[in-house]
Amino acid sequence: MNTVHHYRSELRWAGSTGVGYDAYDRRHRLTAAPAEQPLELSSDPAFLGDPSLLNPEQLLLAAASSCQLLSFLAVAARARLDVVGYTDAAEAEMDEADRPTRITTIRLNPVITLADTDRQRPTDERLRKLVDIAHHECFIANSVTARMLVTAEFGWAA
Repeated sequence: MNTVHHYRSELRWAGSTGVGYDAYDRRHRLTAAPAEQPLELSSDPAFLGDPSLLNPEQLLLAAASSCQLLSFLAVAARARLDVVGYTDAAEAEMDEADRPTRITTIRLNPVITLADTDRQRPTDERLRKLVDIAHHECFIANSVTARMLVTAEFGWAA
C-alpha cells in the first residue's frame, strides 16, 4: 500500500509595495497546522529584510539539518546504538552571481555523542556509514538540488 503524505502551510502578508522596492515591509507570518506556533519571517537582510527574524534561506538550512538529525537518530536506534547528544553547526551558500540564484551548497557538521557502554564500540567507518544511510533516507536531502555535504564527528559520553 502506498502512503502519500500531505503538508500544508498558510502564509499571510499585508502592506504596500506602492512605497517602492526599498521601503515595503518584508515581514510575514507562516502557520503550519497542526503546529500552533506561528513563525514570523522576513527576507534576508541583504534583501532589505529584518535581521531579527528568520528568513526562507535559514528555514531551508534548518530543515536540512533537522531532517539529517531525525534520520540519523532513526538509523542509530535501528542499529541499537545509544546516541545521547547531537549538535550541528550547519552552513549554506547562495551566490547571487550564479544564476538562477539559489542555495547551491549545504554543509552539515554534526557532532554526535554516543553512550560509552560495555558493548564493543562501533568503528568510525561503521558510524560514517550510518551517517551516509541517514543522509540517503533524509526526505529534505532528497527534495533539494543543492549539493549537501555531511561531515560528522563522533565522541563518547563518559
